Amino acid sequence: MGGVPAHGVAADDRAEFLLVIGVNENRRFHGHFPTGQLCGSVAQPPAHLNCGYYHKQGVYVQGNTARVWCLLGRKAGDNTQVLALARALGWGYEEKHILAQPWELFVHLGSGATLAGIDRAASSTLQAPWPDLVLSAGRRNEPVAQWIRAQSGGHSALVHFGRPWAPLDAWDLIITTPQYFLPRQDNIVHNQLPLHDLAREQLRPEGEALRARLRDLPRPWIALLVGGDSGRFVLTADKGARLGRLADTLAQRSGGALLVADSPRTPRAASDALRAALDKAHFSYRWGDPGDNPYRGMLAQADAFVVTGESMSMLGEATAMGRPVFIFDPGDGDTPWWRLRHNYRYKPLSHRLAMAWGPARMRRDVGNIQSALVADGRARWLREDLLEGAALDLQHAAPSRAPVVADADLQRATHAVQALLREKLGQP
Repeated sequence: MGGVPAHGVAADDRAEFLLVIGVNENRRFHGHFPTGQLCGSVAQPPAHLNCGYYHKQGVYVQGNTARVWCLLGRKAGDNTQVLALARALGWGYEEKHILAQPWELFVHLGSGATLAGIDRAASSTLQAPWPDLVLSAGRRNEPVAQWIRAQSGGHSALVHFGRPWAPLDAWDLIITTPQYFLPRQDNIVHNQLPLHDLAREQLRPEGEALRARLRDLPRPWIALLVGGDSGRFVLTADKGARLGRLADTLAQRSGGALLVADSPRTPRAASDALRAALDKAHFSYRWGDPGDNPYRGMLAQADAFVVTGESMSMLGEATAMGRPVFIFDPGDGDTPWWRLRHNYRYKPLSHRLAMAWGPARMRRDVGNIQSALVADGRARWLREDLLEGAALDLQHAAPSRAPVVADADLQRATHAVQALLREKLGQP
């Protein structure tokens, strides 16, 4: 894409700013600029990025707007959080795509600043001018963020999502959620769910495009969002079949239909078993099918959601739609883990060892988020004994107040980063 200017311009909802997107040599620039100050060419970063101006949220950077880099990896959920915060800040940002080497774990076991664990030829260029702010998520991007700060002479502020492997004081700010056992301290923001900036209204175009494909299916439309293996959770074929039976029963008893979509993490055997258990007519998308992924359209159109409980990102996005959410527990119930063969696979076994022997800050239990959602009334368990009542409720479902939570989490994180940048730049 080097040398080819790209012009993408769209007015935001309030028509106060114009969105300018330019691409040059694998660097993508996004920025909000006051209406009437649109530059003619964005093959290079717009000149507005180099002069101070008041952003709509009231943050002013004297002499130079904040330069923001988003480190993006292979996990969609991590990238969603990073980009949601970058857009909410409104300072413009550059996407830096980082491709890790197969042996990255051995390099990243340390907490040093290094690029030794990434494929530099396949990753975005990392060179001066260095950013004021680096947003990152995931283990693979930690040494990269630390390396960028070292190259900047300590100037770049580092904000990391989740639970870092590096010591907590190695980060200017950490934005975390309840599945991680992080302490309460000044440089840690505790949110209820992973960040995103999806709203039902924003998804209307994708929703309308999908609606035509669903017109022959009865309502309520129940989106079945399927994740896969994560931590101690293993989505076996048996669990896939059980999920299919429960979701199909819910659809039949409510008089509706399922909108099924799996993900890159969904094991093929579990996906096959799930679909084999469906008796009622439904809409189905398997990851990798031809055509556009209908996930965003399903978020917009669904009257209710069934979500596998290991996926924090899908749970967060589903609850933000303001519709009933049912959580399928992909755990093993009361059966001792050591009696089940699938728990001796690398991922679940290494997770259990880390939980048992690793330091407290390295532990994770997504059950904390599931329990919080159920306790707050924002979600219910998908269980056989609860299906009858759930089906009756779906026939009279009213929108919930869930979007308030998503908005509050994003605002909390945004304000914390704004305060961090003001402090580093010596502003009151």
